[in-house]
Amino acid sequence: MTQKTIFEPEGRAVPFVDEGEGPVTLVLVTNRDLEADGLGVISHYLAEEAGFRVVRVGTRAAADGVSVQERATDAVAVLDHLDIADTWVGGHGHGSTIARVFAAEHTDRVNGLLMLGVEDEQIPLAPGIPVLIIQAENDDVTPAAPAEALQATAPERASITRIPGADHYFPATHPIETAVVIEEYLDWD
Repeated sequence: MTQKTIFEPEGRAVPFVDEGEGPVTLVLVTNRDLEADGLGVISHYLAEEAGFRVVRVGTRAAADGVSVQERATDAVAVLDHLDIADTWVGGHGHGSTIARVFAAEHTDRVNGLLMLGVEDEQIPLAPGIPVLIIQAENDDVTPAAPAEALQATAPERASITRIPGADHYFPATHPIETAVVIEEYLDWD
């Protein structure tokens, strides 16, 4: 069982899980409690099978009214605490929006962006970094159109992979398929 840790920068209780070690580091920002974020199996697979270091950053205990910029700041504080200088950053649904803000505000620390479903938000992609978008075939919460529109803004460095037969909860219902897509994409990095 992976151990959750609470980091308290400036009194904020930010939970995180750090597992694995290796040449590739991936930070996944969640929008739920770490035990219910649906990313645990993906993280464990990438840490154990792919040899990645995966850090999942959860939401503050009192997350109501916390902006995406504040959540991105929480993730940076955890990275500083763990002495991680640069990483891939990603998330699922709203977590991918937080990751997109993180990448835009801290481009110097981001090797690439991983988005598991794309919310329809007008946040431009950070310049110069690769972007992997994983989209569920039948996602009615984060449908294909916002992902395709975002990919079209940087077609030379953003790609979309679809998980067949999956809905919005694909990280939980199709974790191995999703993890393999991530592993194969990040292994070239």
